Formats: sequence, structure tokens, C-alpha cells
Amino acid sequence: MKKNVCLITLLFFAFSLASCTSNDKQTKDGISGATISRYSELEINEYNGIKLDPSVGPRDNSIKGIQKVEISNYVLKVTGLVKNSVSLTYKDVLMLPAYEKLITLNCVEGWHATILWKGVLLSDIIGLAEADRNANTVIFHSIDSYTTALPLQVILDKKMILAYSSNKITLPPALGYPFIVVAEDRAGYKWARWVTEIELSKNANYKGYWEQRGYPN
Repeated sequence: MKKNVCLITLLFFAFSLASCTSNDKQTKDGISGATISRYSELEINEYNGIKLDPSVGPRDNSIKGIQKVEISNYVLKVTGLVKNSVSLTYKDVLMLPAYEKLITLNCVEGWHATILWKGVLLSDIIGLAEADRNANTVIFHSIDSYTTALPLQVILDKKMILAYSSNKITLPPALGYPFIVVAEDRAGYKWARWVTEIELSKNANYKGYWEQRGYPN
């Protein structure tokens, strides 16, 4: 078991290094060779002079395949260490103030994608439920049972968003429709897709799906 964990960890750093190298080589045009042929006809491919990657990456690496959410039945829950549990429909979330951020997603497989994201501040959603003062971790639950976590303070400091749009189009199912966590400066496995629940916790050592399998928290 220890050997497996070590191997996975070494692979992670190898992929991370490949990703960093790819970023250096692609600084000139900003486009990852792995994603350049995957543009949607509707999405923009340039923003303020910066070339954008296609929204959908080179392959699906989700744990149970691409999920298709029936939006009429969809509910986003905010639970855990909060004063009031909250349930929001898709339209409820879209009614909150919107923010756009140009952020690069770095996948541990070695590719990257710079995308214009639009969504709502996670702090605004969490604020609706009023986080308990003991909460220090945010656990994201997805429709396919995937989980991952981020420190609450990091989410607040970086003004992370829960995105519903990429490159001016509605978030594609492959990217996590209706919502993806834009986990700025974090590897791709921290970008939870198809999010259905945001749980506030005091377990700073919580390990999600990939973290349980040896990836750094």
C-alpha cells in the first residue's frame, strides 16, 4: 500500500512538472496544444488580447463519466457548520452578483487551459448560510459522489467563484454543468464539477476522492 501511495505521489509531481513546462513553452500564444482543436462554435477564443483555450479539455477524466444534470430538479445545498442550511435552485444562484475571472486550469495529466470564467463568489453563497466560526474547510460534493476540499480562508482570500459559464457560453456538461469550482492556483482535481453540495467543516485534514488515493491535499 505504501509503495502504491508513493508511486501515485511521484506521478503527481511528474505530471505537475510537465504542466509547468507546458505553461512555459506556451507563454507566447497561451494555447495548449492538447486543447486547441476543441472550440465550440459559440465560445469566444480571445479576451483582451489573450488567446483562450477551448472550454472542454482533451479527454474526460471524471470518476464516473460525464454527468447530465436535470436542471428542473437541481438543488445546490449549503450544509455543515452553518447557522442556516440553504437550498438554492439554478436560477437562485444566477440571481446573485456575477463575476468574470480569467483563470488557467492546470491538469496533473500535463495539459492546461486558460478560460474566461463567469460565476458567483463562493463567499456570497456561503454567506447566505452564515458559516460557523469554527468552520475552516469547505467540502464540495458532486452528483457523481466525487468530493474534494479547500481551506475556507483560501476561498475567501482568492475570491474563488462557482462558475456557470466558460468563454461566454453556458458551462458544457463535460466541464461540470451546472457548476464548477474555479479553484484558482490549485490542480485540476480540486476543481469539483457538477457540484450539488457545499459543506462547511472543521476537518482541515479532510481527504476527497483523489486525496485518499495519494494526491496532495
